[in-house]
Amino acid sequence: MKRQKRNRLHRAQARGYQAGVLGRSRENCPYQSLDSRSSWLLGWREAMTERADGLFR
Repeated sequence: MKRQKRNRLHRAQARGYQAGVLGRSRENCPYQSLDSRSSWLLGWREAMTERADGLFR
C-alpha cells in the first residue's frame, strides 16, 4: 500500500506545534509564505495554550 504524502500545511502546523511544545519563540517560524506561516503559527498557538493549561512542562 502506498503512503500518502502529508499536506504541506498540515506538516507546517505539526512543526509549529512541536516548536510550541519545546517553548520556542514564534519569531522562529521558518516559513515565508502566508499560508504556511499561518499554519505554523496555528500549531504553535495550540501548543502554547496546552502548555499554559499544564499539559507540558
